[in-house]
Amino acid sequence: NPSPVSILTNLLSGPWTMYILWVLSNSGPTRFGALKRKIAVISTKMLTERLRMLEQEEILYRHYEPAVPPQVTYGLTEKAKELITILE
Repeated sequence: NPSPVSILTNLLSGPWTMYILWVLSNSGPTRFGALKRKIAVISTKMLTERLRMLEQEEILYRHYEPAVPPQVTYGLTEKAKELITILE
């Protein structure tokens, strides 16, 4: 059974994870397109993958607004804010 520390280490050591968290911690809730522009060198596929994984781990929240075009905003959860405080 993996320990919480090893789970956390595996999660954070994934490609782009720390950078995504850093961008969101400095920018606040950010729409997907803006996030993609701030991390221009990441592929859309990789950004989507990382965001989904972080959302599944309850580190990010995803707010979907059914507008035209749809607006999707990502932000840090309380769990993420605690994590960032520890990392700093």
